Amino acid sequence: MTNEPAKRDGSLRPLFTSLTWTRVQQIGFSVADQGFSVGGMFLLNIALARTQPKEEYGVFALAYSIFAFLSGLHNAAILEAYTIHGSGRYHQHFNEYSRFIQRSNAWLCAGIAGTLLTVWLILHWAAPHLASRTVLGMALTCGVFLAASFRRATFYIRRRPDLAARFSAIFFVVCAVTLWIFMEANKLNGLSAFLIAASAWLIAFLFVGRAPSAGASGRRFEDIEPELWAEHWKYSRWVLVTAFIFQFTGQAYYWLAAALLSVKETGDLRALYNLVTPVDQFFAAVMMLILPMMSFRYASRRMSGLLPFWKAYSCVVLLVTAGFALTVNIFGRSLMHLLYSGNFDDVSPLLGTLVLLPVIMGIGNSINAALKASEKPQAVFAAYVASGAGTFIFGLPLIRKFGLRGVVYGMLASGALYTITLCTGFFSLLQAERRLSPALSAAKESVQL
Repeated sequence: MTNEPAKRDGSLRPLFTSLTWTRVQQIGFSVADQGFSVGGMFLLNIALARTQPKEEYGVFALAYSIFAFLSGLHNAAILEAYTIHGSGRYHQHFNEYSRFIQRSNAWLCAGIAGTLLTVWLILHWAAPHLASRTVLGMALTCGVFLAASFRRATFYIRRRPDLAARFSAIFFVVCAVTLWIFMEANKLNGLSAFLIAASAWLIAFLFVGRAPSAGASGRRFEDIEPELWAEHWKYSRWVLVTAFIFQFTGQAYYWLAAALLSVKETGDLRALYNLVTPVDQFFAAVMMLILPMMSFRYASRRMSGLLPFWKAYSCVVLLVTAGFALTVNIFGRSLMHLLYSGNFDDVSPLLGTLVLLPVIMGIGNSINAALKASEKPQAVFAAYVASGAGTFIFGLPLIRKFGLRGVVYGMLASGALYTITLCTGFFSLLQAERRLSPALSAAKESVQL
């Protein structure tokens, strides 16, 4: 007689039964890491918004959106496949794999920085009015920021979020102290803001080395896995195109605001989004822990291991984002007045609407992680295509009709299309898995007989 298969648990039990003290500590370290890593740039954003003219802050917002675009491409080309494969199929040879990818990442960061600096120099010669010193700061420091992201990802794959938190804490402290010095000397501007952040990360590199690891075999990973780049590209090609399309969901609204409205209103949008950032970064922190766990569960037990965990996680996402939206609607305007010394009070009524974006996209982001763990990046690509199309179908008319308020409405429409498309793709995958399960069970029984 065979044992009855365990019933699938769709409650929150999988999440709570997995919350050992060690895991609670890991979540705490991850949240601290994300808070410190984003907190430094948040302080710089607030300081610039308080002290610089709105137009100057708008230029900084545009420059930072360019970095965000490049960061998305870097995540697609290197970090995401590194996390998925390093936690899953290559976890037994992770030391060799990590060394190989680290070398590739260093060359990529150097190439991006060199290209940006070359473009800025050409602009400075051919069109000096476009060669902003803020853009120069972004070009000089972009490679450092991307290298720091790689280091933090490595800590998480090695299940050492404590080292990631220490790394980011050093960055935050150095960044805060240096920012205070520059403000006291009245030397803060877009260029110095980027240099402050990059210098803080470089000092953090000096104090926090690599995560401890078991001894490597001494073999080159190319010898262990000759098809490395074929497998890497098989996954990353979808993510890379997705990262490009993603810009039409998020960063494109900054570019459209600058093109159709003004650089000043681009700064207004960034000032609003600064107050939405905390909940996004909280889940970005949790995701750095969740994604490797999801990848391992799917690699070992496929959907039967992944699905209960996703259900529990998505419930938490919904509760937290809804609670955050309610809190911001109650206290957001007062907080915005306090942070910006009243400089952005004229746009603060839009904050209560914009804060609905994490609620709309929250469930979609949890499905995004589940699909990535299932190595189905093409479904994520489809969601970003739908969302990017929404930027032009809905976003453009809304911006032309309602101005900055239309930008906010467009972001909500794009986010809704993203989540709806992901839900459709995920439930199609579940149906396919259910149809496949009886065939797999029958095959196993025949082998046993």
